[in-house]
Amino acid sequence: MGTAFNIRAAERQLEILKEMGFNSLRTSHNMPAPELLDLCDKMGILVMDESFDCWQRGKTPNDYSVLFDDWSARDLRAEADRDRNHPSVIMWSIGNEMPDLNTPIGPTLSARLSSYIKGEDATRATVFGSNSGKAMNNGLEKGVDIYGQNYAVKNYPKFKALNPRQPFIGSETSSTVSSRGEYYFPVTSNINDSKGLFQISSFDLYFPYWATTPDVEFKALEQNPFAMGEYVWTGFDYLGEPTPFNSDITNLLNFSSQAEKDKAEKELKELGKIACPSRSSYFGIVDLCGFKKDRFYLYQSVWKPELPMAHILPHWNWSDRVGLVTPVQVYTSGDEAELFVNGVSMGRKKKAQYEYRLRWDSVVYQPGEVKVVAYKNGEKWAEDKVKTTGDASQLKLSPDKKTIKTYGYDLSYVTVTVADKEGLQVPKSNNKIQFEVTGAGEIVAVDNGDATDLNSFQSNEYKAFNGLALVMVRSKKGVSGKITITAKADGLKSNEVTIESK
Repeated sequence: MGTAFNIRAAERQLEILKEMGFNSLRTSHNMPAPELLDLCDKMGILVMDESFDCWQRGKTPNDYSVLFDDWSARDLRAEADRDRNHPSVIMWSIGNEMPDLNTPIGPTLSARLSSYIKGEDATRATVFGSNSGKAMNNGLEKGVDIYGQNYAVKNYPKFKALNPRQPFIGSETSSTVSSRGEYYFPVTSNINDSKGLFQISSFDLYFPYWATTPDVEFKALEQNPFAMGEYVWTGFDYLGEPTPFNSDITNLLNFSSQAEKDKAEKELKELGKIACPSRSSYFGIVDLCGFKKDRFYLYQSVWKPELPMAHILPHWNWSDRVGLVTPVQVYTSGDEAELFVNGVSMGRKKKAQYEYRLRWDSVVYQPGEVKVVAYKNGEKWAEDKVKTTGDASQLKLSPDKKTIKTYGYDLSYVTVTVADKEGLQVPKSNNKIQFEVTGAGEIVAVDNGDATDLNSFQSNEYKAFNGLALVMVRSKKGVSGKITITAKADGLKSNEVTIESK
């Protein structure tokens, strides 16, 4: 959609994240749009309001470090003046992974920047995001009210021992990578077993050197209950930084260990020899379109324990794996579950302490139906099932809003599903879809969530990615009436849906 802020676009992102169970947003790594804070006020979302990504020492040529000495005081005061009346703001972040964390002047800068904020708003805490083990006890931690640790779960108990009375938060966590609807075998914890053609398996076991799985972070927070919580990198995929398929050396800034940094630098140099087609990241819990990855349900199972839910992965269209071991995993807010393949029980499993997913690693693939029945405290809690589908035969259209407003910026997000004759989404389908809009609206963008698809977002045709595509429709300013969206693809039954602009 470009860089101009769109209120409905941001509102939709927040709605999706709230469905997952999140209650707090960290802005990264610069001052947020005021409209975003307005939305957080209205929707009951707590905010870590962040300022800089560097202080005096820079990370890239011509970054904020060249302005820091002249502008940091004025910018921080302006940020606090502008945002302090937003009830959603609960803390001010004065920086993220600054190279100054490991310099003698770091403690002075930390205290000085906090004082600028406190001069405008003494009612909220200050914090920064640290990727340095030294910053826990070299004086930097005393310059802020809350210590933020990026990754490095091993530092959680260490910080508590060093600073028993100071609040602590996981300011950047996980960085698991995955592609929606992609699964590779064998299912191991080795990231090299998980890569396809510039795609990452969605079994949610894979991450860069500095990062970890959601499960490891959940365990760290349970074992260290003094921690306020975690901010996951990231809620949504975003343009740029397609780790692990990039040569972006800014990733090296995540390392506090020189040995790990040297190892990563070697790999990044090797990756730099590859012509990488990826346009966007793989970190998101949700893809660029807003389509949920499997990981969404892992977080939901932990963050919304009161919600009866179960989610099976992978899909069950594996014609090339008949008779082969095809592991199945289940994310559930229940505490145990029983898995069935074509009505035959694969066994009932109970979550052990610090276990957040259930795994049946010996399932042999046969086409048909996989079903799970989850239990909580011995009672039936939730069910889910996946089926082997037929061939793709039709397109289904589903708008998130059937009525939009005529002010010219309101949006309806229409999900297009490639389905079989029973209406089931067909995995791995990538049909090219043509879009047409008539009436009181227009297409503003199209996408599919595929990090490797370089087609223009402003095209009127797009391939589906693993059975899904998205068309975003905008109202025409001052024009009321019906808007009809039509989707067509060769060999498939076309379809249309009508929404209204009022």
